[in-house]
Amino acid sequence: MIGKEKEMEIEKLTKILSTLQDLYYKKKEQLEELELEIEDLKEILSTLKLIISNKSFHRADEMYLKSIESLDLDKESDIFFTEEPPKEKIKGTKIKRKIFIKNKQEGDELACILNFFDLNTVDIKIINPEIRTIKETSEEFINLFLKGALIKLKEINEDLSLEYDYFKDTDIIEHIKIKNLKSIEDYDIITEGIKNLLSSDSFQF
Repeated sequence: MIGKEKEMEIEKLTKILSTLQDLYYKKKEQLEELELEIEDLKEILSTLKLIISNKSFHRADEMYLKSIESLDLDKESDIFFTEEPPKEKIKGTKIKRKIFIKNKQEGDELACILNFFDLNTVDIKIINPEIRTIKETSEEFINLFLKGALIKLKEINEDLSLEYDYFKDTDIIEHIKIKNLKSIEDYDIITEGIKNLLSSDSFQF
């Protein structure tokens, strides 16, 4: 009897542990999403303050450039730029895009954030890298992102450079940084490549 009671007690404790672990990871994901939303709101507030404090008239293209800092890009969206801003306006610019993918259980899920600085450098942050497990050696990464985007750009831009930051002490990619881009069209190609990668069957959960 005592053995059965201990076994039942261990089973109950195991269920409690499992429930608490699930709750912990859900709260962690919610916190990460909240932090991203706060970051977006801070950028929008900064933009509004800049517009309000500037007493001069703004050209339409200036207003448009500021507004796209918080642009969301989902799987069906192909809203890219067709014209580059004047060179004198490039310094200090940041163009943000978000990529959402379909989650089989919960619908649309934020998978990646891309920031394009000074029309030169792209920083790609993978959301929940430990779940997506994107690696340099994976077939999808090579075919859909490297061959599908970066090699094309490298052929016409020898200065293009690529860096990775890894998740903790693993070979899982958490950040991708691409430098020495020449135009918004380059950013479009990279965005399309990472979107195709994250939309592949291997990353549908």
